[in-house]
Amino acid sequence: MQEINRRDFVSRPIGLAATLACSRFLEAAEDPMLSAMPNYRSTAVELISQSTPVEDGYYYPAEWQPHESTIMVLPAPQNWNGLGIPMAHVRSQWANVANKLSEYEPVLMVVRPEDRSVAQRLMSREIELLELPVNDGWSRDSGPMVLVNPQGERRVAGFTFNGWGGKFPPFADDALLKARLCEHLDLPMYPIDLVLEGGAVAVDGEGTLITTEQCLLNPNRNSKLDRVSVERLLNQSLGTTKVIWLGDGLTPDPVTDGHIDGLAAFVEPGVVLLHTTDDRQDPNYRICQDAKQRLQAATDAKGKALQVIEMPMHADLSHMNFYIANDCVLVPTSDKRRENRRALAILKEAFPDRDVVAINSSILGEGGGGIHCITQQVPKAK
Repeated sequence: MQEINRRDFVSRPIGLAATLACSRFLEAAEDPMLSAMPNYRSTAVELISQSTPVEDGYYYPAEWQPHESTIMVLPAPQNWNGLGIPMAHVRSQWANVANKLSEYEPVLMVVRPEDRSVAQRLMSREIELLELPVNDGWSRDSGPMVLVNPQGERRVAGFTFNGWGGKFPPFADDALLKARLCEHLDLPMYPIDLVLEGGAVAVDGEGTLITTEQCLLNPNRNSKLDRVSVERLLNQSLGTTKVIWLGDGLTPDPVTDGHIDGLAAFVEPGVVLLHTTDDRQDPNYRICQDAKQRLQAATDAKGKALQVIEMPMHADLSHMNFYIANDCVLVPTSDKRRENRRALAILKEAFPDRDVVAINSSILGEGGGGIHCITQQVPKAK
């Protein structure tokens, strides 16, 4: 299979990108290993296979609940080399996020052994460096989703990572990253036979989950599972009881196939931020209006109607791809000050008790992501 990097895939014309996505899926369909769980036993992780998280009383907490730390990954050159952006500039934006975040909570930065010296030059001394093999830098999608129970114990939901539908091989190290991090964090893991990246779901910590049909029902993720089966696995694995299905994510998105974290996010239980546009010529107008209608018609796990707060979307990046950390919200911004001001004002009103911190993320946007995509929280044990 020909190698292609993530940023190159994003930068292709959308018609070509769609063609590449289709060809990638056809190749993936011929390779059963692309959809199979990796060999977690090749690591030292403790696996729990005889029960599910919900049976054992575990759930995935909301992002705003207290963190022990945040996991990030310094990107490897694999998906960036030869594309016009120096690797030093790419890593500088990752480091800017990490350094600012470290002012609010501990940060664990995974680095390849050969990149340790680079990381030491870029990162604050407060940031812990952990040497592990990686293919990419998007820890939201390949990192561990840490569960908690009422007693304050923690375990990991080990969903399968397959390189966003097999688009960006090789991804074997990223597929094993959550297991290797479990060993470092001394956390057992449930191996879950569902392809899911962390950016594909949003939860309120009280039983409600939002996702998109475009992503989790995509044949390049879970071709043998129907909607009912996917929903059952989500609830069993994350401790949710209500799944709200939106249709498509924003377009163009040939990488994640409609991740929710570019379109919508919970602010608190019962309150959802949603990207929208007034431009009826933009294909996202239909997508956003459909999402708005579905959210307004839905109720959460407690049977309550949802409040929907609209946030204007912009072409350069998704301001929705923010990260809620301890006492702050880190927001990706571009070079367009007026657009940034509007988004930041909405977020300051939505999070009055947190610092709303703007961080230039133009390179992250070119890579197909934002701050949420490069962070994965480790909730605090009680």
